Amino acid sequence: MKQKPLTMTRVALGSLLRKPATVPYPAARKPVYLATRGHIAIEEDKCNLCLICDRRCPTGAIAVDRTGKTWAIDRLRCIQCNHCVDVCPRKCLAMENDYTTPMQMKRSDVVPVPFTPPQPKPKPAAAPAPTSDSPLQAKEERPGERNHEPPDQSSAD
Repeated sequence: MKQKPLTMTRVALGSLLRKPATVPYPAARKPVYLATRGHIAIEEDKCNLCLICDRRCPTGAIAVDRTGKTWAIDRLRCIQCNHCVDVCPRKCLAMENDYTTPMQMKRSDVVPVPFTPPQPKPKPAAAPAPTSDSPLQAKEERPGERNHEPPDQSSAD
């Protein structure tokens, strides 16, 4: 195998004359694209604590507490699969395209939800029982029609 001399030297000198291929992160941030999956956000006013997102989350990162009226997400367990956003019937969950802020210790984000369930509708009053005077109830059965008995033949002799 034939080697070319000074190949690495050409690459090194070429890199010195060009601008860097990476972004100096703390000083300059990389642009965020529209399709970037960053983190799950909730609109508390729309949520009715239906538990669908809690049941459908593949990693169990979402916890809904109806009695405490809270919605919580464990950001370290969430894999940003967007499934909870898709199944939400009220469309109160959304996938934001900016990333979650870094954490120094494990914690869950707990969001109070100001949902008050509607009062149950009063049951309608019972309808009055039909009387025997109505034409539907007064209809007499003819012999042999419903009970499959032959008509009375004793009076024909």
